[in-house]
Amino acid sequence: MQADVSSPDEARALVEEAGELAILVNNAGLTREGVLPRMSDDDWRAVIETNLSGVFYTCRAATRGMMKRRSGAIVNVSSIVGLRGNWGQTNYAASKAGIIGFTKSLARELGSRGVRANVVAPGYINSRLTDVLPEDARSAMLANTPLGKLGDPEHVAGAVRFLCSDEASFITGEVLLVDGGLGM
Repeated sequence: MQADVSSPDEARALVEEAGELAILVNNAGLTREGVLPRMSDDDWRAVIETNLSGVFYTCRAATRGMMKRRSGAIVNVSSIVGLRGNWGQTNYAASKAGIIGFTKSLARELGSRGVRANVVAPGYINSRLTDVLPEDARSAMLANTPLGKLGDPEHVAGAVRFLCSDEASFITGEVLLVDGGLGM
């Protein structure tokens, strides 16, 4: 199933098509980099709508059923940038920080109904986004990461899997950094 989660109607249709959800993982995201004085309204809106509003739209569509069943796990993927900021990424940082505040509030709203909501905040992960970085930028990232390497998508997937599992049944409202120590 595919949908543009920045569209409320498509996000709702996606959740409806999926059926009764026990787990919801929001991982859609995009960047449109540029320093604030030169950032276009379209670049601001595209990042906020996809990264933050998409989380709102899918959670809104999925939570009613989870609350009725009195169970469910939601994991929203943020970024270390949502905690630390990053040059040229005010829109991205705002969207990812917003996901953290949104999820903490959602955990408070849904906890009494047996629904958990958590965040995974990756650091620098081997991906198309990091593959295109110049060598000096990549070296600087690694120098600031105590483990001295980029993470792999499997590291993030493992954290998401854990937070969705029964082993994490007493965890809600948390931000799990998967960043090789960058955020400490």
